[in-house]
Amino acid sequence: MTQPGTMSAMSKEMQDCVEACMSCHTVCEETMSSCMQMGGQAQMQIMRALMDCSEVTRMCADMMMRRSPMSPEMCAMCAKACEMCAEACMAMPDDPQMMRCAEACRRCAETCRTMAGARM
Repeated sequence: MTQPGTMSAMSKEMQDCVEACMSCHTVCEETMSSCMQMGGQAQMQIMRALMDCSEVTRMCADMMMRRSPMSPEMCAMCAKACEMCAEACMAMPDDPQMMRCAEACRRCAETCRTMAGARM
């Protein structure tokens, strides 16, 4: 536990990134559930991308919230995972859940790229 006043307040950009990561994590989890109901071998590549993105976004948000010195590198990795997941979801353009997930992933990737270049 830290002493009061020893951690600086999160910047607006960092808060936005944490929120985007947590939102993306939630949407990926919901999309995984939707994928499992659909079934099919073609979904395996999408499922892998969703699982990677879900885990990385959760970890990235956690690292930013605790001010890990590895946060910029994690944000860069998170942006990459989110872009890959968005691309995978675009394989099913007629599925509204997939499109919702692709949008959340792109927003998260954008905020993570910003944080990857910022000092934490």
